Amino acid sequence: MFSDPLIFAWIGAGFVAGLVVAVVGASLFGRSLLGKARRDAAQTISDAEREAASIIKEANTTIKEQRIQLREEAEREAREFRKELVALEKRILAKEETVDKRVETIERKAGELTAKERDLGVREATLGKEKEKLTHVIAEQTQKLEYISGMSADEARKELFQQLETEVRRDTAVRLKRIEEELVENADKKAKWVIAQAIQRCAADHVAETTVSVVPLPNDEMKGRIIGREGRNIRALESATGINIIIDDTPEAVILSGFDPVRREIARITLERLITDGRIHPARIEEVVEKVKEEMAKTIKEMGEQACLEVDVHGLHPEIIKLLGRLSYRTSYGQNVLKHSMEVCHLAGIMASELGLNVPETKRAALIHDIGKSISHEVEGSHAVIGHDFVKKYGESESIANAVGAHHNEMEQKTVMAVLVQAADALSAARPGARRETVETYIKRLEQLEEIADAFPGVEKSYALQAGREIRIAVQPDRITDAEAMQLARDVARKVEAEMTYPGQIRVTVIRETRASELAK
Repeated sequence: MFSDPLIFAWIGAGFVAGLVVAVVGASLFGRSLLGKARRDAAQTISDAEREAASIIKEANTTIKEQRIQLREEAEREAREFRKELVALEKRILAKEETVDKRVETIERKAGELTAKERDLGVREATLGKEKEKLTHVIAEQTQKLEYISGMSADEARKELFQQLETEVRRDTAVRLKRIEEELVENADKKAKWVIAQAIQRCAADHVAETTVSVVPLPNDEMKGRIIGREGRNIRALESATGINIIIDDTPEAVILSGFDPVRREIARITLERLITDGRIHPARIEEVVEKVKEEMAKTIKEMGEQACLEVDVHGLHPEIIKLLGRLSYRTSYGQNVLKHSMEVCHLAGIMASELGLNVPETKRAALIHDIGKSISHEVEGSHAVIGHDFVKKYGESESIANAVGAHHNEMEQKTVMAVLVQAADALSAARPGARRETVETYIKRLEQLEEIADAFPGVEKSYALQAGREIRIAVQPDRITDAEAMQLARDVARKVEAEMTYPGQIRVTVIRETRASELAK
């Protein structure tokens, strides 16, 4: 047997020998793989070089084609530009020729003008000499004329102007007459027809109010109870209502006197309720008056709403409706103002319909045209202007406000609607029976009418007719011509408008006639 160290030596030697063999084999196998990788890399490089050469060749071909194409486009644009330059050069040459011709023409005309200027200078000098001679001749002729006529030049000029003014006035009057006749011929028939239709289709009742109301009593003993102990009841009633209570010898009646119709109506209703109730003392009087005032406010509003409903006008502001109801307790020349406003509304609506205008808007303006009379005692100014400001404040349009403010010519009428409202107002006020006035006022108006007409020169006599709604003037035919008669009628009408106050309209008629008479013997 071998010893253990020897065995170990042989084993170690065998292991080393195997390890050497393995290393040598691995080295040989690695060299084989490296060679193959080198061959593959060389092949790849070769393929890449061939592909790059092909790409470069294709790129060079494309560049050459684009270069050729760009060259062709540049040459084509150059040819077109050269054509444009040639055409532009031709136009410039043509314009230069035209300018040269114009310059030649201007120079030729300038020469002609210079010659004419020289000729004009000579003529101007000649005319100056002729003008001096003519001035001298005119002065001599003027002196001769002044000597022959016995008047200076200024006096003759003044007289000539007066003659011309007279002739112009006469011609103007004749022309105005002819124009008015033409207008009347075409418009008068239509206007009369429209107004007649409106009046015939509208029939309204008017209640005449006064400044007093009469309250009937069940017996004369009630007068003492109304007066009360030491007059305390009647004083309390007058203080609460602001109305004078007259208790006189009239049997079974008490008279309420006051200019405010609303207060008078409150006092009347209060007194009737107190009489019915039987309890008449200061505390009860004040209680009933307050209750009647509240009811009266509701009644006034209801009356305004009812008026709007009857005339088919909607959308008014509540404040306007309230004042409209108050018009029922106001009168003008004995005419109930609310009834008058409703009649004006109907008339204006009918005329607007006949003329093809806006009927709802016209009726709206006509219904509220006298709204200022409800507040005229509270605000300074005429009721028309007050009404204009009031309705405009509460949302009405400018056209409606203008119709309210212009129905008495206190403002400029800006629309046809304003003219219709004014015409309807005059129709309602001027128709027979609509208004009443005292005898003294009536006589005074007639006398003033005749005085105004008699003050004009050439008037022989004047007569007021139809309750002062017409004035007829007889003129002297030797002093007033037919044309001047037209002018006289117009002047009298303007003076009546400026100096008088009257309801409705006044017609002025001038009469001129020539009579020839002879005696048969």
